[in-house]
Amino acid sequence: MTINSVWHAGFTVSDIERSIAFYTEAVGLELRHRQEQQNEYTSTFIGYPDAHLKVAQFSLPGGQPGRSGHVLELCEYVNPRGGVLEPGSNAVGSGHVAFETDALDATVERMVAAGATKVSDPVEIVAGINRGGRTIYLRDPDGITVELVQAPSQAGAGA
Repeated sequence: MTINSVWHAGFTVSDIERSIAFYTEAVGLELRHRQEQQNEYTSTFIGYPDAHLKVAQFSLPGGQPGRSGHVLELCEYVNPRGGVLEPGSNAVGSGHVAFETDALDATVERMVAAGATKVSDPVEIVAGINRGGRTIYLRDPDGITVELVQAPSQAGAGA
């Protein structure tokens, strides 16, 4: 028995409509599917009785969708509402999502205009397998860490 592929990565958000706008307009993902889940199956597998979720699923633009048809899933818990985690990437259990871009600076500007905050300015990658590229961490409107990476061959081509 083996793992065959990544099905998707998922994050909890506070406002699904705001997040759909951010990830489609600022990040450039394609909204593949949205639904509300309020059933016994959902309550059982996520471990919250009477759960009610608003779900949005995204794919990469023009790319091959994953076997599930999407690569990123965002969920707003209508019931039960949860608390807000402190933004950051050093807490055990925290995560981030990384996207490759061929226009790092323009993508950063678009994301900041849509409500993201920069952890730092873009930096050149000076060591490791991505040496010569550029990268940045941003926080989306819910504090989720989003990494942008511009590959080494593209970073020198007029960021």
